[in-house]
Amino acid sequence: MPLYPPTTPYDTGFLDTGDGNRIYYEQLGNPDGKPALGVHGGPGGGGSRNPLRAWDPERYRVIRFDQRNCGSSTPHASDPAADMSLNTTQHLIDDMERLREHLAVDRWLVNGASWGVTLALAYAQQHPGRVSEIILQAVMTSSRAEIDWLYRGAGRFHPEAWDRFREGVPEGERDGDLPAAYARLMEHPDRAVRAKAAADWLAWEDAVVSLEPNNRPGMYSDRVEDDQIAFVRICSHFFGHGAWLTEEQILRDAPKLAGIPGVVVTGRHDMGCPPGTAWRLVRAWPGARLHISDDSGHVGSESMVKVVHDAIEEFKDR
Repeated sequence: MPLYPPTTPYDTGFLDTGDGNRIYYEQLGNPDGKPALGVHGGPGGGGSRNPLRAWDPERYRVIRFDQRNCGSSTPHASDPAADMSLNTTQHLIDDMERLREHLAVDRWLVNGASWGVTLALAYAQQHPGRVSEIILQAVMTSSRAEIDWLYRGAGRFHPEAWDRFREGVPEGERDGDLPAAYARLMEHPDRAVRAKAAADWLAWEDAVVSLEPNNRPGMYSDRVEDDQIAFVRICSHFFGHGAWLTEEQILRDAPKLAGIPGVVVTGRHDMGCPPGTAWRLVRAWPGARLHISDDSGHVGSESMVKVVHDAIEEFKDR
C-alpha cells in the first residue's frame, strides 16, 4: 500500500474555550486542501504526533487536536486541580464546533477510532451540515452495555487479569460500577493512590488486547506516569457517567446521518469493541458501508489500514 512522504504540521495553536481550558490543535498538508478532522480515542488518549503518511498532503488539510485535559491541552488531567466537571461529551462536541469556526472551515471529513467513533458520531448527529464524510474504525458507541462488556464481561476471557482489575477498587465497590469506582480513586488527594489506580486500569486495558496478533506489550500502559494518570482519570470519568449519553443514543440517532457517506471498519476479533455494534450502526445509517476485517482486533492490521486508506483516497476527490 503506497504511503505519502512524511508531512509535519504547518500550523499549531491553542483554542481558548472561555472556561479555563485551552485546546491544542495542529494542521498538516495543504492549507487550501479538503479539510479532514482526526478524533482520537481514549477518551484521554491524546492525538497522534506521528508524521502524516496516509493522507495526500496535496489534496487534504488535516486537522488534529487534543481533547480536553490530555495531550498538550491544558489544564492536564494529571493535575488534581483540573476541573473534570468541565469535560463531558457535550463540552467536546462544542470544542470541535468552536475549532471549526476558529479555522474557518465550512465542512470537514471526520475520522475517528474507538472512543473517537462515539465522539465523531455524536458531533455529526448534532451538526450534520458540517460533515462531508465519516471514516470510522474500531467502533464503539459508549452505551452502558458496551462499557459493561469492556470492564466486566470481557473478564470471562481474562479472569485472572480482570480479578486484579476488580481488586484495584475498595472491597465494597467491587460488585458495582467499576469505572465509577476508579473515577473516585482518580480524584484521591494522594498521587500514589491515583498512580496505582491508573496502573491497575491500564493493565486491564493491556490484557483485553493481549490475544490480538498485532498487539504489542504495554500498548496502553507504555506511557509516562502523568499521561497514565490523565488517561485513566478522563476515561473513568467518561465511562463512569455513561459518556453523558442516553442508552443507545448514538445508534438510535444514526438516521440523522442520512446523506453523509460513511466507511465503517472493524475487526472480527476486537475484544474491546465487538463488531456487532458496527453492524447495528451501519444498518441504521443510510449511506454507510461496513467492512469487517477478519484478521484484525482493536489494534488493527494491514488489511484494516488498507480499507481506511482506500476510503481516504476515495473521498479526496469527492
